Amino acid sequence: METGILFNVQRFSVHDGPGIRTTLFFKGCPLRCQWCHNPEGYRARPELSFQAAKCIGCGACLAACPSGAHTSQQGAHVILRERCTACGACAAACPTGALAILGQTYTAQQAADAAARDMPFYGEEGGATFSGGEPLAQPEFALAVARLLQERGISLCIETSGYGSPQTLREIAPYTRLFLFDIKETDAQRHQAFTGVDNALILDNFRMLDNMGAKTLLRCPVIPGVNDREAHFAAIAALANTARHVTGIELEPYHPLGLSKREQLGRQDGYALRTSLAREALEPYRAQMQALTDVPVSIS
Repeated sequence: METGILFNVQRFSVHDGPGIRTTLFFKGCPLRCQWCHNPEGYRARPELSFQAAKCIGCGACLAACPSGAHTSQQGAHVILRERCTACGACAAACPTGALAILGQTYTAQQAADAAARDMPFYGEEGGATFSGGEPLAQPEFALAVARLLQERGISLCIETSGYGSPQTLREIAPYTRLFLFDIKETDAQRHQAFTGVDNALILDNFRMLDNMGAKTLLRCPVIPGVNDREAHFAAIAALANTARHVTGIELEPYHPLGLSKREQLGRQDGYALRTSLAREALEPYRAQMQALTDVPVSIS
């Protein structure tokens, strides 16, 4: 049985595809988007999260850790992350929940069972959604879970950056009702600068899926000072116009939820804007795009 790592199972999701859905968050992603709201999905292994505001300085973690990854320096709790093996001993000993291990190993059967628990709530529209991280980064596991979901009659949506093996996409597409396909930046050089990878493979995979008849919803995060450019929005509309199976375009306003997560993981890199972008600010972009395409454009 294939195994993989999930960092969350979110129930009653209403923004991850049609209807009520259970979202399985896959750990591991080849992109490093500077504004990522799920930075705990970067690494393809379990890792330790620390919420300093919950720490009472009791020292239970220092006593429990077999690797000496916890220490106190001038009264402050310091984690020596190069020593941490994510064994979970410190999290188990912590009385306040300040420490947690993000990422748990599942068999494909266990992951499918987690989604099947909510079948009474799915109705005709709902189902399961793969998100992340990047589901395509765990191809064998994702495909195994997709097959099990189909056997149970659970519809599947996949949220993806599109950066993955074309073969994986070809294999998983028949099990997928809808791809929630991220278009983060249409300019190749800017995409490389802000996500760490080129977008050629992403666009090739999008075209391949469309040629296969797979339905896609283009999801486009709007990040102030990064991709809030008229040329970018025009390029998204043009991309949709080249396709036959795009069901819609969603503009997603930036929010800073990833900042606190990065801090809890001991990272200080990335986009640092702490103010959410109001939905109303995206209306001019939506109107601009709608004037260029017959594909419905909305703000999520």
